[in-house]
Amino acid sequence: MYWDPLYILLIILFFAALAAQSKVKRTYSKYGKVASSKGITSQQAVRMVLDYYDIHDVEIQQIAGDLTDNYNPKTKVISLSESVYNNSSIAAIGVACHEAGHAAQHAKGYIPIKLRNAVVPVCNIGSVLGIPIAIVGLLLQSLNLVYIGILLYSFVALFQLITLPVELNASWRALDVIDEANILTDDERHGAKKVLKAAAMTYIVALATALVNLLRFIVIFTGGRNRN
Repeated sequence: MYWDPLYILLIILFFAALAAQSKVKRTYSKYGKVASSKGITSQQAVRMVLDYYDIHDVEIQQIAGDLTDNYNPKTKVISLSESVYNNSSIAAIGVACHEAGHAAQHAKGYIPIKLRNAVVPVCNIGSVLGIPIAIVGLLLQSLNLVYIGILLYSFVALFQLITLPVELNASWRALDVIDEANILTDDERHGAKKVLKAAAMTYIVALATALVNLLRFIVIFTGGRNRN
């Protein structure tokens, strides 16, 4: 019996992703019960981060869901989920300031986030059509189609590769302002850092999964041909 090591690795990464998501929820739940000693709400914290970067054209709104927080650079709106919006917990402030960090990235012309935005359209195409095109190429014995399919799918991995530093930088920006503007005490900042660190692990696992998937597809679609 042949065991595909890459497939086994994907199974391990699948469970790692579940564990990372569980860690995020547990960490957020823990520090979501600890209120900021200064009573600052997530919206106030976001505004303090934006003011720190001299950003005055970004709006804050509430959206449905749990940890669905995001920043839309097209509309310049920071959307905070129901569990974060108008919350003064350490966890909520950390998550909210992270999204403000993304707003700062766009306002200051952070290059990696520009690259990520540029890759998104091709990534969307590659995630849907990359493998089907490679399969068609395999059936038609067209190596060019196989390579095109793999190339398109590789943008999925590239997107994850760019996303990791973007997310880490947003967290660093958030934590720096939390410290500089005294939004949280030192102990509270440590808790917010744990929340953001747990979230960062999900991006690390996503990157590893995308890279292993890409390598496995390369082996599947070109390995047999190369052995011949």
